[in-house]
Amino acid sequence: MDSMGANGEPMIILTDSYVQPGAPDPVLDQDRVLDLVRRHAPAARQVTAVDESGGEARAYLCDADLVLKTQRPHRLRPRTSLAKEAFILGELEAAPGVPVPRVLGYGREPDVEYIVMTRVPGVSLASAGLTGAARTAVLEQVGAVLRRIHEVDQTAMAGSDLIPGDGTGAGLRERLTGMFDALIDGLDGDPRWAGLVDLRDVAARCLAGLPDGQPPVTLHSNPGPEHCFVDPGTGAFTGLIDFGDAYRSHPALDVRAWRSAADSRHMLAGYRAAGPLPDGFEQVWRAGLVAAALRLAARGRAEPSEIARTVSGLLER
Repeated sequence: MDSMGANGEPMIILTDSYVQPGAPDPVLDQDRVLDLVRRHAPAARQVTAVDESGGEARAYLCDADLVLKTQRPHRLRPRTSLAKEAFILGELEAAPGVPVPRVLGYGREPDVEYIVMTRVPGVSLASAGLTGAARTAVLEQVGAVLRRIHEVDQTAMAGSDLIPGDGTGAGLRERLTGMFDALIDGLDGDPRWAGLVDLRDVAARCLAGLPDGQPPVTLHSNPGPEHCFVDPGTGAFTGLIDFGDAYRSHPALDVRAWRSAADSRHMLAGYRAAGPLPDGFEQVWRAGLVAAALRLAARGRAEPSEIARTVSGLLER
């Protein structure tokens, strides 16, 4: 997941290569699930559902308030780690106003790696059907929670080999430069971009004036609607899940929903509500959103004309 940059700093590379794509991926039977869960929550009684919605993980829901989360062997990739997730959640456990799962136990068996944790109540924002002011309120709360997460004492997480990341501001600049270069090289041959935006100019404007002094913090990585939970009755925000892809970098890179610049603006408003933003924060935030938008285009998940409008709107701020 990490390599070294030209300046000798760690440089995080977010890759989706899978290290054992042919590995079997059996669903554990109820007896096996309960055996693992009861090692850490002896009163567990039954498996109530199996959630297959996670790309790299499978969640076995037990009773009303427990989850056994397992790493799916054929989806094992360098940037995802249950051991990392368990460690980070342990660091966040005592943080005030940070609604995340509480880890009850972590283990690695010959046939399965797992976390037993408490269950964040509710449903994902992606499936809740919230619109308008109700959705905006949730996104602003997510932004506020991200700020509290970033302000947690970073000492142990900074010293952990489990969490990769950027070093100083120079490392961030080098990684974003490499990311833009790779994305633009992949998009340059698509004639649909002709006359829309100058991608090289876009990258130069995003990289200009990036700050150098902000220490890296541990980021959730993808605090989008699928990982934000709400009460389906009231629409109230109930918590944030899935820290398996966490890494360390500039905090502004966390304040975004990967597929929506509008959602990201609401998250930024919630982040800002707790106090002034550090110098250069919005510049990094904007660069991260532009890179995410170009990545959607590179993966064929959005039309160039749509991405060009998004990028132009971000750069006009």
